[in-house]
Amino acid sequence: MSRYVVSLGGNALGNNAEEQKKLLVNVAEPIVALIKAGHEVIIVHGNGPQVGMINLAFAESRSTPDMPFPECGAMSQGYIGFHLQNAINNELAKQNIQKHVATIVTQVVVDEHDPLFQNPTKPVGAFYSKEEAEIIAAEKGYVMKEDSGRGYRRVVASPIPVDVVEKEMILSLIKDQHVVICAGGGGIPVIVKNNRLEGIAAVIDKDYASAKVAALVDADYLVILTAVDNAYINYKKPGEKRLEVTSMTEIEKYSDEGYFAKGSMYPKVQACLMFLKAKKGKTAIISSLEKAKEAFLEKTGTIIKF
Repeated sequence: MSRYVVSLGGNALGNNAEEQKKLLVNVAEPIVALIKAGHEVIIVHGNGPQVGMINLAFAESRSTPDMPFPECGAMSQGYIGFHLQNAINNELAKQNIQKHVATIVTQVVVDEHDPLFQNPTKPVGAFYSKEEAEIIAAEKGYVMKEDSGRGYRRVVASPIPVDVVEKEMILSLIKDQHVVICAGGGGIPVIVKNNRLEGIAAVIDKDYASAKVAALVDADYLVILTAVDNAYINYKKPGEKRLEVTSMTEIEKYSDEGYFAKGSMYPKVQACLMFLKAKKGKTAIISSLEKAKEAFLEKTGTIIKF
């Protein structure tokens, strides 16, 4: 039996609630296959597009006030967790497996003095053309940046996760053999002030949060499922190379040389490195949502060993 932390990319979960529900039916099948094989599964999901859309919906409403980012993050944890939990429950029932699935609204502690607050890099919300992005930046004061050739998106601060507030609850649920969904969207960012937790405007990268969760629960595997089948060097450029089975040393060298885009593949690679460096003998995998079943079996994707 192995313990898997599965990280689902927000961009791979569709552009609206109905699309998300349909896609998650396909996600549930390989996850339940892992459970059926006797493995423990903890799921972390992204929320970049979703939290941006929630925030924008409030910002554009004339009848409701703007909603702060921590609250938008909590909302996204709720509705994505609801869809994911239902999809897994339905697949478990279909296969006559008696398991419970729990979604935890998760707070993740960050350092309020983290220099990343001064350099927003985390893309959130929808994609826009350059012209649309310029208009939004002028009207709302948002920082808009180009995202891996797919268009322009708003970027917000993305501090490094320091601790997971609900870690003991997560460990308790795993011990009792439950399937756990936690740290959605990287967790709700909070800071500690005078022994109190306070929400702060940011979006924690879910890949870094996944690595933190994987280290805390002593997972054997960290599997990051995204919109592409592998990590690449020279992605969509001359000399493009697909990375398959690789070492921690090799992929760290590529990362240091700047081969991975800061807003997309770079944090995924860094999260894998954080996880692998925390304890020897672990495996990290980057692959697509569509090839999850093969990735769990180490038959596809970028497979990184210590």
